[in-house]
Amino acid sequence: MKGMKSLADLQTKAAKVSTKGVPPALRDPARPALLAWINTAVQHAMPLNEVLRRLRDGEAAEAIGRTAIAPQLADPNGPAARAACAPGCAFCCILSGDDGGTITQIEARRMHQALAPLEGQLDGRAWMPKACPSLDPETRLCRAYDARPMICRSYMSSNVAACEVIAGGTPAEGAGVLGAQALYLAVLMLTRNLLKGITRVPTYSLSRIAVGAIDGESLEDALTAAKHGPRELDEEVARQAAVIKR
Repeated sequence: MKGMKSLADLQTKAAKVSTKGVPPALRDPARPALLAWINTAVQHAMPLNEVLRRLRDGEAAEAIGRTAIAPQLADPNGPAARAACAPGCAFCCILSGDDGGTITQIEARRMHQALAPLEGQLDGRAWMPKACPSLDPETRLCRAYDARPMICRSYMSSNVAACEVIAGGTPAEGAGVLGAQALYLAVLMLTRNLLKGITRVPTYSLSRIAVGAIDGESLEDALTAAKHGPRELDEEVARQAAVIKR
């Protein structure tokens, strides 16, 4: 990747990275988190091209998101402790939005790898047309659970009925994503700003990647078909910021 000569250059640029598109509520935790990840990479003498690749593919944002979500899941007084989620519920896996869930390149690759061996089998769409193909249509369990992206890991609900209502396209109280999801997306936005002029930081549709894998598309064809336009990440970050304000 051209345009960056050293890790020191990257650190300097990251300290001044534009926060355009990152709402104030997400800006303060996201910038130091991204800087800390880069500084750790430098301390471990990671080659510059490897650091840039991990940033571009979303590995840095994902690592930050997973670090943030761990205490949220463990909090005995937090939303996770009140979760009504149970195996086979699966209404959270109805991907009814236009983009079908925003994920990074590393997450898209993992999902395709996990689902490609299931090519030709019945999938979640046999249960409900807009269900994630990752679902087993009989048990409604996720067959790509270990590879599931942050959007899936962070979703929690204290009201199963609300999930079913939301799956039908109507907003309802009691379900949503943990704060780590918003941080992860904000870091991804900052990463895009940081790498502007060096490389593009793409995002992808979760549902389209899953469909492509189950339907037998190659990884590259599925990535091409599922790649978002630049505005998708902006709009998703704005949606998460609006949720935080509420």
